[in-house]
Amino acid sequence: MSFSATFSSPFNVCSQSRTGFCYFLASRPSMAATSIPSVKTSLGATKSAFMRNDLTLQSSSSRGVFSKAQICGVTARAASEKSIYDFTVKDIDGKDVSLNNFKGKVLLIVNVASRCGFATGNYSELSHLYEKYKAQGFEILAFPCNQFGGQEPGSNPEIKQFACSRFKAEFPIFDKVDVNGPNTAPLYQFLKSSAGGFLGGFIKWNFEKFLLDKNGNVIERYPPTTSPLQIEKDIQRLVAA
Repeated sequence: MSFSATFSSPFNVCSQSRTGFCYFLASRPSMAATSIPSVKTSLGATKSAFMRNDLTLQSSSSRGVFSKAQICGVTARAASEKSIYDFTVKDIDGKDVSLNNFKGKVLLIVNVASRCGFATGNYSELSHLYEKYKAQGFEILAFPCNQFGGQEPGSNPEIKQFACSRFKAEFPIFDKVDVNGPNTAPLYQFLKSSAGGFLGGFIKWNFEKFLLDKNGNVIERYPPTTSPLQIEKDIQRLVAA
């Protein structure tokens, strides 16, 4: 079933899973009591099949729906980059950080949002994984984004305070970015062009995840409903490689 939803309210029903994570359900009443089916990725982690649905999201800087020309432009700009190590991003304090600093490490890149229903579970599990595997060459790069339900409205200092004080997050947190639309951050242009699959050219919601190997290759992409602990085995394989 294909449906369209606006940026302000892509879903209006939430069902609690056994693990405490919310599974977003479509706004149609017939789907309200239905749990979301899942499929397996190439590495074995569970992905939600709801990502197959066609969602229409809006950019934080544009009220219109993205045109094909805008999408193609984003892809073209990303294609000009040779690898993830060519990018320089700003951290949460506004300082430039070259991603070449993370060369040779396994990376998990996540778009985060403090007010999202997924925040507590994801931040807690991300912190657990980081503490467990950072000595083995594992890094988490978190990018705040306010494009999904306006759930990351705070300033950079407020976001940093939330993550570091409440969840003791020690992994790098970066400047707030757009992950969809004409103002998509170049890094996310690259990530989406490197791992499209059935998730398509859009980030669907907060806490979508990209897993990269030690050579900077995007190995897997996980939907927001996949919790960090569900992909631990994938991380183990890559840090051991």
